[in-house]
Amino acid sequence: MSMLKKITLLMLVVVSLFLSACAPFYHLYDQPAYQPHDPSDVRVDVSLERQMVYVMEGKCPLLVTACCVGIPSKPTPKGNFKVTRKERNKRSGSYGFSLLGGRITAVQAAEASGHYVGYPMPYWVEFAPGYGFHQGWVWPVPRSHGCIRLHANDAGKFFELVRLGTPIHIANSQPEDHTLGAQFRRPNDYNSPDQPASLLVSPTYFEQLKKVFLQKNH
Repeated sequence: MSMLKKITLLMLVVVSLFLSACAPFYHLYDQPAYQPHDPSDVRVDVSLERQMVYVMEGKCPLLVTACCVGIPSKPTPKGNFKVTRKERNKRSGSYGFSLLGGRITAVQAAEASGHYVGYPMPYWVEFAPGYGFHQGWVWPVPRSHGCIRLHANDAGKFFELVRLGTPIHIANSQPEDHTLGAQFRRPNDYNSPDQPASLLVSPTYFEQLKKVFLQKNH
């Protein structure tokens, strides 16, 4: 091999190593999901300490994904629940935006001086009054007001896997933590900026999500 070829090969190796070192450990967070054989046998286990959601059919995992739970002052409730309501295009009744004079301002609902539009909470799955699973940023630490946030690429899958009456068990830890949850990767895009407020208050926001979900799953 000529000296020029050796130098070229060495440069390619160095560049490859450099790019590998600079690239994130994982880029796209998108966990696999599987259809149940018997939908009535599906259950959901939530680990608060590990911030993980396990959708199970017996001992078979249908979806294993990271989540974000409530902060200490507004914790996610613990106990045994059931899915009581599903709403694909849910908006918050507590936090959102005030539309007044062409301006869009982030506010709490009680403080809105103009037309109030709730913050979008797509793929809402309610398990207790005011508490539910929904799409949102999945931080590595508790960050929500008690709801359970799921990643944008997994919230729709979760929504499709559960149905009214699906049992949900929320506890500090779950048996799956030591098996399915061990060394499980978490999303690294939790600090990404929101989409423009003008889109968040528009029905187009939900239509956009629907198109993305259909494209990915058909």
